[in-house]
Amino acid sequence: MATLTTFEAGYCTHTACVALPGAGFRTCAFPARAWMIAAGGRRWLWDTGYASHFHDCTRSGLLAIYRKVTPVYFDPSESVARQLGQHGVRPVDLDALIVSHFHGDHIAGLRDFPSIPVICSGAGWASVRALRGLSALRRAFVPGLIPEDFDSRVRPVERFEQVTLAPELAPFTTAWALPGSNDDVLLVPLPGHAAGHLGAFIRTDGGWVMLAADAAWSPRSYRELRGPSALAYAILEDRRAYLETLRKLHLLDRGGHVRILLTHEGAL
Repeated sequence: MATLTTFEAGYCTHTACVALPGAGFRTCAFPARAWMIAAGGRRWLWDTGYASHFHDCTRSGLLAIYRKVTPVYFDPSESVARQLGQHGVRPVDLDALIVSHFHGDHIAGLRDFPSIPVICSGAGWASVRALRGLSALRRAFVPGLIPEDFDSRVRPVERFEQVTLAPELAPFTTAWALPGSNDDVLLVPLPGHAAGHLGAFIRTDGGWVMLAADAAWSPRSYRELRGPSALAYAILEDRRAYLETLRKLHLLDRGGHVRILLTHEGAL
């Protein structure tokens, strides 16, 4: 069985009703969470949350708009690399990083983990790797967060073994098995929010857990089948695919066999 350790590495703020229509005009904090997954004697880090590199790369130019639209609050003591150290885990102790998608709040700490393999959607990486300027801003991609040797470290999930999922994980039917995890970590596409957006089913002693990344920003979204505001749709990769993913999470939640964890779940 796998275990999960949760970290919060900074947060951003936004008007609540942008993430969930009807939630009001109050300012809401959205934590940037990351998880250490341990299984089969190995460790992986799921996303990195914010890091000082995000502020460094968005101080000026077009990308400064990113941090103005979603103000970021982060202290260097909150970096996932430092928090891992408090658990006695060094970056070199990780077998790989797993990147759910390439928005800045999920990859800001990549440079804190040099030389470590990076598991991600190969198609997702291909869709953003050349983006610069306005094109990068529109897709919340910050090129400076990507280490120079990143291409050589990428391990595309599309090359992993595909497996059939257990009935209790319906309506999801297939996944990529994370190598070395004894099938306790199964990676699945959750399209719509961003190119190559991934989730993961984690088998723990307490049952199945799904890391659903940014497939929703509040449990109310998938429980009530309520998408975000029209303004939020403007930055989504594919509105139709997003709503289909939301529908699948709704059915998964109704099945009652899986606990769903969202990266930015705020007080909505």
